[in-house]
Amino acid sequence: MNVDTARVQAKGGNGGSGCISFRREKFIPRGGPNGGDGGKGGNVVLEAVEGMTTLIDFKYHQHQRADNGQHGMGKLRNGKDAEDRIVKVPIGTIVQWYRSEDEERSDEMVDLKLPSQRVVIARGGIGGRGNTHFRSSTFQTPRVAEKGEPGEETVVDLEVKLIADVGLIGYPNAGKSTLLSRTSAARPKIANYPFTTLSPNLGVVRVGTEQNFVLADIPGLIEGAHAGLGLGHDFLRHVERTKMLIHVIDIAAVDDREPITDYEKINRELELYNSRLGRIPQLVALNKADLPSAEAQLVKIGDYFKRQKRRTFTISAVTGQGVEGLIRTTYQLLQRINQKIREQQKATPTVIEVPRAKKRFQISKDERGYSVVGTQPKRAVLMTDLENTQALVMLHRKLKNMGVINALLKAGIKEGEDVYIHGFEFQFTATKE
Repeated sequence: MNVDTARVQAKGGNGGSGCISFRREKFIPRGGPNGGDGGKGGNVVLEAVEGMTTLIDFKYHQHQRADNGQHGMGKLRNGKDAEDRIVKVPIGTIVQWYRSEDEERSDEMVDLKLPSQRVVIARGGIGGRGNTHFRSSTFQTPRVAEKGEPGEETVVDLEVKLIADVGLIGYPNAGKSTLLSRTSAARPKIANYPFTTLSPNLGVVRVGTEQNFVLADIPGLIEGAHAGLGLGHDFLRHVERTKMLIHVIDIAAVDDREPITDYEKINRELELYNSRLGRIPQLVALNKADLPSAEAQLVKIGDYFKRQKRRTFTISAVTGQGVEGLIRTTYQLLQRINQKIREQQKATPTVIEVPRAKKRFQISKDERGYSVVGTQPKRAVLMTDLENTQALVMLHRKLKNMGVINALLKAGIKEGEDVYIHGFEFQFTATKE
């Protein structure tokens, strides 16, 4: 099984901070608080799309970050929410999360099996509330606002099974493996004798950013292959999975073969094995054009394919002559094929929800003191301006409403003992007004 893998480090956008502001106008000496809320940070989202078959782009873009939310402003103006960062992946990508604490794989796994399926891999932080939210009958001038919540940071592994988009076919020794090694990072065995390649080799051809396809060197196609001769049925099955073919022909006739006869025999084998294979789009690569003996064959072969209305490319897999044009045309034709597939399988974006831990917090005790671990207490601390006395009072109220204060008392904490929340140290007090 050929598998492509990548590791992605994702960071959701931070939420914008709330604003501390008061209404200040002529003849209104005691205007109330009017600080706006911060905007939400953007999520990092994976979306399965047609037209991509590999994860090669993540070799160059391992870090994916979403934008931060805008800070709140005076006059009750809220900050703008950030856009989500949409990261495209091939259909069939399996997403596996890592636990940040111990860097081991978690049980969270998602399979993006359908076009337009999405999953959030790093959530953006919520925006902090402005001081207008904290006004009360006994607290008329709140000089406190929440900071924006930091975006989630995650590490995920991506895995996709490589299925060839394009198959290289041709008689043994036509130069298929050389063409594969020229256009991709694959390094198949290459030698001057038939059946050098005994199993299909896959290579990822990168045309540009988010423009790539999987190319397979399919061996074993000789006269009688449909009946199992040569490497037989095993590799004709690989041809069935491809969307199009590049037929490689040795126009230099290095092995004293007849190029046109070889072309006709292989296409006949495809038809005899499965009539559908004869209808798969096919480009013809006239290989070994750099050899002196090729020139004499080119005119005759060119006239033959003109009559067949088959598009040809004169190339040399060894020197690279004509290869770029062949690859670009292949990609363009592949895009048209994928467009037809998309029209047949129209889908609207669907978001896969990944369940998160339901337990709100945990309390433990060690030689340092008491530790509180949980998403809600962590969020409350990170969104608090710890240098603001009024903000600390608000934090205490939040922790009390969450049940953290009562849970610490049940655990046996005493007044003045140390409490640690997400690396921040506090001294416990049951009441803080």
